[in-house]
Amino acid sequence: MAKRIEFAANGGPEVLKYVDFPPRQPADNEVLVANKAIGINYIDTYIRSGLYPTPSLPSGLGTEAAGIVEKVGAGVTHINVGDRVVYAQSPLGAYSDVHCVAADKVAKLPDAISFEQAAASFLKGLTVYYLLHMTYQVKPGETILFHAAAGGVGKIACQWAKALGVKLIGTVGSAEKAVQAKKDGAWATINYQEEDIAKRVSELTDGEKVNVVYDSVGKSTWLASLDCLRPHGLMVSFGNASGPVTGVDLGILNQKGGLYVTRPSLGHYITTKQLLQHAANELFSMIASGAINVDVAPEQKFPLKEAVRAHQALESRITSGSCLLIP
Repeated sequence: MAKRIEFAANGGPEVLKYVDFPPRQPADNEVLVANKAIGINYIDTYIRSGLYPTPSLPSGLGTEAAGIVEKVGAGVTHINVGDRVVYAQSPLGAYSDVHCVAADKVAKLPDAISFEQAAASFLKGLTVYYLLHMTYQVKPGETILFHAAAGGVGKIACQWAKALGVKLIGTVGSAEKAVQAKKDGAWATINYQEEDIAKRVSELTDGEKVNVVYDSVGKSTWLASLDCLRPHGLMVSFGNASGPVTGVDLGILNQKGGLYVTRPSLGHYITTKQLLQHAANELFSMIASGAINVDVAPEQKFPLKEAVRAHQALESRITSGSCLLIP
């Protein structure tokens, strides 16, 4: 038997239980990975709470981890037993000692990147990759707005944008997080608890505003984000930390300058094993070069059995950057 986190009802962090489970053999085109470090992502809280429905309960949780391949299913030719790997698009159940994952969703991990670095950065780093390179191609010297700049995705976005020569304005919820975002490479910060986001963006850009807003907050920043855009600007809504955006009035896009809106996710962009490995290599080269630092603070690493405490910390907004579970 192995150990994993599962939940039998939707609710707060307390529904997560640490239980025994019998690992299954990898099916055709799957690999069994012994997890060494597990990524915690905000989307996990949506699934646990029921905001995003799960196919059936009880269910495992989590989609991201790094570890060593223990078994390989029939038909797998590009991954071998003993390979160091990372994944971020698995079926629910990565909060576990071992997990079966489609071989095409696994990327090989270079020796220069540790399991903890990989699990702390893979989903968030691939997200930043598709946002900055595929959803909208940012250009050197361009100014962009990125919400939640001190969060896990935002921390990587600040560093990656700086490496690309992009001026990232980051919104944050406290003075401490503003300091962190500037340290990570944000060109400017806006404390949304104290400042009017759209007014401050206009001031920072001499009234020009920005071509693109990246918004993972959702409901509470939707209108402010639209007000930060130039005519024909793009609003990229990629998360719902404050609740989902609903009842969108298309007329508002017309009133505010013929704006564009997209609601992307990683699965719409990273669709093949070749694209996955390419995006992974871009991320790993950034980490290996030192342009992006994804090291996790000791107080943000939790034993697997303490997933409840990890989710409480994440939802209380006291964390900065990534959190990990360690089996």
